[in-house]
Amino acid sequence: MASIFNPDPIIRNEHYGGRLQLFRWVLIICFLLYGARLFTMQVMSGEEYRRMSLDIAKRITILPARRGEIYDRNFNDPLVVNDDTFAVTITPAEVPEDVMEDLITRTAELLGVPRREVDEKIPQQYYRLYQPLEIASNVSFETVAVLAENLDTLPGLNWQPKPVRNYIDVGSLSHIIGYVGNITREELTMLYNEGYKQGDIIGKLGIERQYDDILRGKDGLEIRTVDVRGRHISRELQRESPSMGKNLVLTVDRDIQILAEKALGERMGTVVVMKPNGEILAMVSYPWYDPNLFNRKTMAAEYSQLSQNPNKPFLNRAVQSSYPPASTFKILMSTALLTENLVNPAMRISCTGGIDYGQRLWRCWARGGHGWVNLQEGLAVSCDIYFWITGRDYVGVDRINRYARGFGYAELTGIDLPSEIRGFMPYPQWKERRFHERWLAGDTMNMSIGQGYTLVTPLQMTNMVAMVINNGIAYKPHVLKEVRDPVSGTLERTVEPEIIHNMQDEIPPHVFETVRYNMRTVVTHGSARVDNIRAVELAGKTGTAEVGLPDRWHCWFIAYGPYNSTDPDEQVIVNVLVEASNPWDWWSPYATAIIFQGIFANQTYEEAVLALGWQYLAPVQGRRE
Repeated sequence: MASIFNPDPIIRNEHYGGRLQLFRWVLIICFLLYGARLFTMQVMSGEEYRRMSLDIAKRITILPARRGEIYDRNFNDPLVVNDDTFAVTITPAEVPEDVMEDLITRTAELLGVPRREVDEKIPQQYYRLYQPLEIASNVSFETVAVLAENLDTLPGLNWQPKPVRNYIDVGSLSHIIGYVGNITREELTMLYNEGYKQGDIIGKLGIERQYDDILRGKDGLEIRTVDVRGRHISRELQRESPSMGKNLVLTVDRDIQILAEKALGERMGTVVVMKPNGEILAMVSYPWYDPNLFNRKTMAAEYSQLSQNPNKPFLNRAVQSSYPPASTFKILMSTALLTENLVNPAMRISCTGGIDYGQRLWRCWARGGHGWVNLQEGLAVSCDIYFWITGRDYVGVDRINRYARGFGYAELTGIDLPSEIRGFMPYPQWKERRFHERWLAGDTMNMSIGQGYTLVTPLQMTNMVAMVINNGIAYKPHVLKEVRDPVSGTLERTVEPEIIHNMQDEIPPHVFETVRYNMRTVVTHGSARVDNIRAVELAGKTGTAEVGLPDRWHCWFIAYGPYNSTDPDEQVIVNVLVEASNPWDWWSPYATAIIFQGIFANQTYEEAVLALGWQYLAPVQGRRE
């Protein structure tokens, strides 16, 4: 009898034989499955996998799209075009690590740039990146030819065509047009989901930035098969052509821009020329800059010099600076007085040159006084005492604020240019929070003549006069007129007037009619005295903003013409501000007269000055309202 500890050998062999048979079948099934898979991959799907293997050795080159061109309102000669140059790139992962330092040094020498500039564009954390990194743009064909001669010793180096912007004699248009540059890491972080990528060109200021999505177009692709050294191993080429960006037509008239530019001259300040429907015909801010400097190899040094210039040439003073409106604010005060029936327009107030109030003597700008003046005469001669008294005793701070905001002060106009500021309208609660002082009647007096804490941008003031012309309607200012196809020139989009303020329900038309008439007397009998223009009749208002200096002030003059026209499409508003940083010469009314003469007589600056008289070349000394 077999022991329970030693099973029968026959039974044991049968048990292990069954397990061995099962293992054989498992091996056979696995072999059949692997064989079927190999057959499928090599025979049935062989072509697909061959294509995939080729993809591994394919190099994709981005073909940059040409940006759309920019034209003035006449759509004839372009203001901005594209020039063909090259961009040089390095693909870090294709460069052995022990070669990278030498590659950067040699490439910088061949490009003629400091080694630091190349080194900064390939940080060490990017050394394993297979994406090409742009290290230089605006590279000439001659330089590319030198790189090609040394290509075998420059692993990972490549180049492709890359158009650059050419700004054609834009002068003071630089603040409207702006410039472009390579996208920064910060910009890429924000815009990556919108299709931007490393090495892209992006608008930095002005129209180039505001409408970058329209101007930039769509990049193309070029795909070639290469070996491990990057050499082409096939003549097959897959190409997706780039699509050029749309062309933009601006509302700006280049001839008027040049006229305004010369009329302002080398005086720090700004000029805005606008139609009552919001179309900007010219916008000058001095000093300006040359946008072509961003295409030069010395760009970094020149940019640093400009950005540190105390005169701030990158600042568009028309929309990015605010100033006390001074006596131009009396247009708004006149509107409030007439609308609210707070005073009889014929009521006269005595101006003896000063009034005592709050333990101080308030002096009118005319030290000898204006005598007895009513509302129309007070605006014509810009009598401070008239508006001090009516503002303090009749209108009040709350009404002034309500009308100011109704006219768009302390609010963005929404112009299609970046970085517009709001200006500021003070109010009692603000003063209490800011200075821990209560609002006084003297604060209201200052506000009534556009002094004190009130700040407006030149564009906001231009919009205020547009509301007076349009009987209470203000349109959004804009510099884009049309978008056109870059190939056919077909009109794709037109910018229509857009209402941003409407006070027609609050202010009756006869009030605006009276205000316009009173503004006309400023020119014919008042403080402006530029009524010798034969080409057009003007109505406007002067302003002299105090800045704490004894011998100079901000000088304003804003006017529109023709005064006698009932068709807003014929009318033009011109606003000139000369900053107090210039020697005082009371130039704003004279510059305005030259611009109107040039526009309505179709004359150049030189012809307009000759028609008006040589006194328009000589500065006028002393303060005048």
